[in-house]
Amino acid sequence: MNLTDPWQRLLQPLFELYPPDRAMEQLVVSAGPSDEVIEAVEAVLDEHSAMAVGTLEAALWLYVDDLDRSHSVSQGIENSTGSYWHGIMHRREGDFSNSHYWFNKVGEHHPVLAMIDDYDPHSFIDEVECRHGTQPLELVSMQRREWQTLIEWCAREAESKQ
Repeated sequence: MNLTDPWQRLLQPLFELYPPDRAMEQLVVSAGPSDEVIEAVEAVLDEHSAMAVGTLEAALWLYVDDLDRSHSVSQGIENSTGSYWHGIMHRREGDFSNSHYWFNKVGEHHPVLAMIDDYDPHSFIDEVECRHGTQPLELVSMQRREWQTLIEWCAREAESKQ
């Protein structure tokens, strides 16, 4: 993952417990995180609350499949990046029409859209809707790239505002 040192240090305990290559294995989440993983996210957020606000908090809860907490956070972020996390969350809960709605709010010009090769969020939603029952590795891989690219972008944005 291409995070700057402060963000890498912030997230390292979570990544050690729940490595990126094991995260987000479910396209449509049927089971949430373990108590241990929830505690790890809460520890990151408690210790570094000044850094992990808004979009990054929504991202961390999505990373560990806690859709309810991610939804609570992303729902309160009134910009295209908040809509992006919100759209991912609804796709991962299997509410595909609502996911399309939120990606329509993202629009076509969010910088992250152009940073992910062979990615169209609406086509991806449709693919997940059709194929999520078999958990195709290429879709899981795309889901991880989408999350990784968006969190890296959010981290850079947060640093630029400090």
